[in-house]
Amino acid sequence: MTVTASGGSSAANSIRQVAVVIPAHNEEQHLKRALTAARDAADQAESNLTGVRVQVVVVLDSCTDGSAAVAAVFAAEDPRYMVLPVDFRSVGKSRQAGAEAALENATRRSPAGGSTAGSSLRHVWLANTDADSCVPENWLVRQLELAAGGADVVLGSVEPDGHGMPHHLAARWHARHVPTENHPHVYGANLGVRASSYLAAGGFPGVDFDEDRALVDRLRGSGASMVATDTTRVLTSGRTVGRAPRGFAAYLLALAQP
Repeated sequence: MTVTASGGSSAANSIRQVAVVIPAHNEEQHLKRALTAARDAADQAESNLTGVRVQVVVVLDSCTDGSAAVAAVFAAEDPRYMVLPVDFRSVGKSRQAGAEAALENATRRSPAGGSTAGSSLRHVWLANTDADSCVPENWLVRQLELAAGGADVVLGSVEPDGHGMPHHLAARWHARHVPTENHPHVYGANLGVRASSYLAAGGFPGVDFDEDRALVDRLRGSGASMVATDTTRVLTSGRTVGRAPRGFAAYLLALAQP
């Protein structure tokens, strides 16, 4: 896959508002770490990038465990967190709903007399990760640097958490996924997209799996400028039994087979 940034004026491409969208289905065990990591990345972005504001949308999809309680603590302590309960049992529809809520909120938070409609959506960024994943502190800063350079889409890399993983499975993963720039992979746990490009491409499809690949295919077809990078690597769960059919856990399970 060829991934390039089109370049252009930093001011014309710069991001002013960021929405981190995190879908969760019964992720009580991992959610606190995921939301803490997102908070740290938001803090660094708002501290290092002048005028940038961040919100975090936690989409609780059909949760029957303690995920809602975990998310509620973050929302009570930090006004940047928004909790969105839904009942889809679909990661595609969850991401879709989270992005829609984030963009609605971005419109309300636009400066007095301004609007995020139309061309202004070019300055809004949707950063997607998962509830069983831990983003690095530079996650948003680096995505926004690439966006300022002209990227409409940033395809990040992931690495499964080796804790509790069988040694042979970890070895097979690393043998097949050599860290590199311009990598060919697409991960919903590490995917950033300019809001104007997201909407122009039709957004996430409401499917139960491969919604991330489908979105990237749509973005590529619409002519969005893409960059693939290993500089924002996300640590994700190394489990082989996941929440979404044919998701990352299913891939690891297949990789573990002799």
